[in-house]
Amino acid sequence: MKEIFGNLLGLKASQIKRLENLGRRRIPTQAIVSYELCRDLSRLSTEIGRQVGLLVERSGKIAQVLVGGVDRIMIPDLREYRLAPDRLRGLRCIHTRADDMGGLTQDDLTDLSLLRLDLMAVITMHPDGSPAQIHYAHILPGASESAPYRIMPPIPPFRPEIDCLGLIQALEAELARQKVEEKDDASGERALLVSVFTGGRKAAMASLDELKELAHTANIRTIDTVLQQRKKADPRFLMGSGKLDELAILALHRGASLIVFDQELNPSQIRSIADRTEIKVIDRTQLILDIFAQRAKSREGKLQVELAQLKYILPRLVTKDTAMSRLTGGIGGRGPGETRLEINRRRARERIRRLEQALKTVQKNRDQQRRRRSRMGLPVISIIGYTNAGKSTLLNQLTQSRVLAENKLFATLDPSSRRLRFPRDIDVIITDTVGFIRDLPKELMAAFKATLEELDNADLFVHMIDISNPRHPEQIHSVETILDELNLGSIPVIRVLNKIDRVDPDTRDMLVKRLGGIAVSAISRPSLKPLSERLQAAVEHITYPGSP
Repeated sequence: MKEIFGNLLGLKASQIKRLENLGRRRIPTQAIVSYELCRDLSRLSTEIGRQVGLLVERSGKIAQVLVGGVDRIMIPDLREYRLAPDRLRGLRCIHTRADDMGGLTQDDLTDLSLLRLDLMAVITMHPDGSPAQIHYAHILPGASESAPYRIMPPIPPFRPEIDCLGLIQALEAELARQKVEEKDDASGERALLVSVFTGGRKAAMASLDELKELAHTANIRTIDTVLQQRKKADPRFLMGSGKLDELAILALHRGASLIVFDQELNPSQIRSIADRTEIKVIDRTQLILDIFAQRAKSREGKLQVELAQLKYILPRLVTKDTAMSRLTGGIGGRGPGETRLEINRRRARERIRRLEQALKTVQKNRDQQRRRRSRMGLPVISIIGYTNAGKSTLLNQLTQSRVLAENKLFATLDPSSRRLRFPRDIDVIITDTVGFIRDLPKELMAAFKATLEELDNADLFVHMIDISNPRHPEQIHSVETILDELNLGSIPVIRVLNKIDRVDPDTRDMLVKRLGGIAVSAISRPSLKPLSERLQAAVEHITYPGSP
């Protein structure tokens, strides 16, 4: 047994010795607690005026003795004990409580659900210190998220046998069956999407819908969404601690393997939330970086994504393993040497320097390509827009190309350039670019500098707008904001209102009038004729030195 956990201040040496002796007892596997141990717990708890508890393994061995206060008891960190979606913790908690305080409290039931204990049991006591009743509850597979447990009728302390081990094994068998069914109808990660917002609910809902699309693109199944409005974000957990406990219970009950926050989390918040919930936690930025890592195909794209990931991860490199702090300085070294964490950080910085050097070479190559195109005297048209607005589809239709085009966010990462000839024998270079998104992570902005600098060479922007998306006004604003941040606001822009086949004619006409764009359906080549004529008219006024 480990040392006694809890409040020992003011206890006599003889009382501490009796607490230690409790830890050497064993409990029959069919009983929650033996009558003799129940009686001794109650007497000692009454004598010291504090709650006394036990954490018991399935074999009946007592793993930990707990000492609390008058009205509550704390449970220590249990991360060393197994925990999986189809398994319980392997421990049950038993503690005392005065009879006039009732049986199981909401704190007991929260601990039962959050820690996935085998059982939670409370021994109520008479004023003379004798045990009154044993109240207990267990997790209930398949129950509603609001009450994922079952409170059983109390039993007398002199008959505590309930086939405890058989009950726990039956619960785990049902959990395992549910896990198999979840695997049959879903693949990949199962995530809860969370947004903690301080502004308007409408904007938060729209942002959460976009997060859901990002999750779909990353092959993550969204099993539920959670919103919490606060006047001010909590500096430690972002949301309130009570709400976070509810979130953890919901995640465990629904079999979630991941929690995705719509807001960017700082390193300490990620650690605090992950420690509290014992589930993998990421934020919106990390999700976007993961999508980019899946989508990057060219060497250049992979370099840029890896650089962005390392810059994001570097301040978040932490370790909880005490073995990581062992000396690694070598024989004869003095002082603490270099810890494993410091080695990891140093290697990450070295890799960042190498990637930045490699990307400088990429940038030079792009500069040479731009100069060659400039000598050819060909105008450059860049297709820009929010992600999944139809940029690659438009490029394919105009140039009869086969650039990858999918109904997913960030289907295209690497810019694709094609030569396009208009009917009046005017040639141009038309380029498809990486899609923009609201609050594009600064790590990506820095890493994709070489790609985004392609836009500097453009003579004309074609801004693709998905007018079938109810969030298109915010998307237009996001794209224009990024252009301003890149100092590209002076380049002329033609707005293209895409996906007109998904809106009614009256809405289309109203948007054309309001936004001043050309309405098209990128999947329908005939609808592109007005756009081709507009592009041809625009490039006729662009001249280069040496052009005919």
